[in-house]
Amino acid sequence: MSKKAVILVSGGLDSTTVVAMAKSQGYDCYTLSFDYGQRHRSELEAAQRVSSLMDVKEHKVVKLDLGTIGGSALTDTSIDVPEIETSGIPVTYVPARNTVFLSIALGWAEVLEANDIFLGVNAVDYSGYPDCRPEYINAFETVANLATKSGVEGQKLSIHAPLIDMTKAQIVQTGLALGVDYSQTVSCYQASLEGLACGRCESCRLRRQGFEQAGVKDPTRYQNNA
Repeated sequence: MSKKAVILVSGGLDSTTVVAMAKSQGYDCYTLSFDYGQRHRSELEAAQRVSSLMDVKEHKVVKLDLGTIGGSALTDTSIDVPEIETSGIPVTYVPARNTVFLSIALGWAEVLEANDIFLGVNAVDYSGYPDCRPEYINAFETVANLATKSGVEGQKLSIHAPLIDMTKAQIVQTGLALGVDYSQTVSCYQASLEGLACGRCESCRLRRQGFEQAGVKDPTRYQNNA
């Protein structure tokens, strides 16, 4: 019997790498994206594209509108996406986003009778986003097993964050070894409708640094040769 995994995908470097890792471990992959009112909507096209290229079993997009509560530069156009390094939790943090996303992934996993959920949080995000910490992932796994029919009936649900302790360079190297085509991914917080990256936001800086430190050519498509 095949083992199934629900994987949160944004169309970016990290989550695409996670899909490749899960496939290499023998999982049938079901990818899940969210149209949540984000300003970088080209990521949805990238998520669809990489899911198709990686031959997942099914790709689903769930529509939400986190812009109705705002509070983040990614969902509120009145808040500028920062282009310089900042301290503390950055304004690109979307309140409770991973909790909302994981909860819906948990529901789909139950429907699919999948015992595993993967997401691409990593050590780089750990310093800024509270819902990217190992403690959070462990706590959500506990909740998942308390709150579901599967968990109550003894089918343990596991939340996997395989990138949690990896640098961007290590993530890039892992993905390339698994055949990931990073030119098809979009990580930028303010990418154009065509998926061209700004080259200036924090996500772009971290991504570019990852390729540099990995010693490989950056395949990202930038706006105005940023």
